[in-house]
Amino acid sequence: MIISISGIRGILLNRGNIPIMSMPIESMLVAVNSNFLVFSISSDDMMCQSFASLVPTVAAAESAIGLAIFVITFRVRGTIAVESINSI
Repeated sequence: MIISISGIRGILLNRGNIPIMSMPIESMLVAVNSNFLVFSISSDDMMCQSFASLVPTVAAAESAIGLAIFVITFRVRGTIAVESINSI
């Protein structure tokens, strides 16, 4: 729960740079993964562990797509600052 709250707080407070905004998203994925593992142990069910094995795959895909968006944005605009992306 603390990791999730710190991830949400990190997104709300760090709105200056896109890569810095993506790091709290990764920490929220870690929180979800740990919740899956804890629920798997408490409910004695293997289904949550199979979901927990899929979370790193989603995190890797999110990082790859995010990096592609960063590169394209930097090539087009010359910066990845959030303020310049909102302006057309």
